[in-house]
Amino acid sequence: MEMITSMVSDKAVVIFSKSSCCMSHSITSLIRSFGANPAVYELDEMSNGQQIERALLQLGCQPSVPAVFIGQQFIGGSKRITSLHLRNELVPLLMNARAIWI
Repeated sequence: MEMITSMVSDKAVVIFSKSSCCMSHSITSLIRSFGANPAVYELDEMSNGQQIERALLQLGCQPSVPAVFIGQQFIGGSKRITSLHLRNELVPLLMNARAIWI
């Protein structure tokens, strides 16, 4: 958990992803479509990716990717992000985290 905290500590938006996961790609594209520039960590391309994935599972992210942090807070996976978007709540979160300016 400490490792994840340090990885998200100074970034407005962080997405933990896998290069082969279509939902990770879709969520990353959605967040970028608002003008945000998320830090994306591809767990399958990192030497400590399995360790990070276990920590994400302990946080309650099921499945482990995509795992989205906005404003250093764990928001959730693809279902949660999609739900926030459909309720017009994603953009305000991104704005409050200073990930976008509109």
